[in-house]
Amino acid sequence: MIQVTAHIRIDPAELEEQFCRSPGPGGQNVNKVETAVQLRFDVAHSASLPEDVRARLLRLGGRRVDNAGVLTIEAHRFRTRERNREDARSRLVALIARAAHRPKPRVATKPTRASKERRLESKRATSSTKRLRGRHAGDD
Repeated sequence: MIQVTAHIRIDPAELEEQFCRSPGPGGQNVNKVETAVQLRFDVAHSASLPEDVRARLLRLGGRRVDNAGVLTIEAHRFRTRERNREDARSRLVALIARAAHRPKPRVATKPTRASKERRLESKRATSSTKRLRGRHAGDD
């Protein structure tokens, strides 16, 4: 089990890994060795995730989540398959941990009387400055 938070664990059987050739420049092995990893995690049907975390993860995934609710993470930073696999898994864990954090609800507040007065005084000062700008004594 992959531990994400104290309450969330992901079963490795839910992860699907596919290896492919890494893009970009490389050495002699670039056209022979498949070191890049495509990690797929079915967010929509995962039994490991609570419903609220699932909804936030689908929103946080952005373009990486397809219409079926499958999150795809591609890792090709390193030259070895094992390090790319670790990188993809750690990025998945970080994304799930971010989704597990419940955002604090916004509390609506009203502006204070003093702040309203400061705003209006500022507007009056700006208006006065602009009014004085346009007229000169000899312009008539």
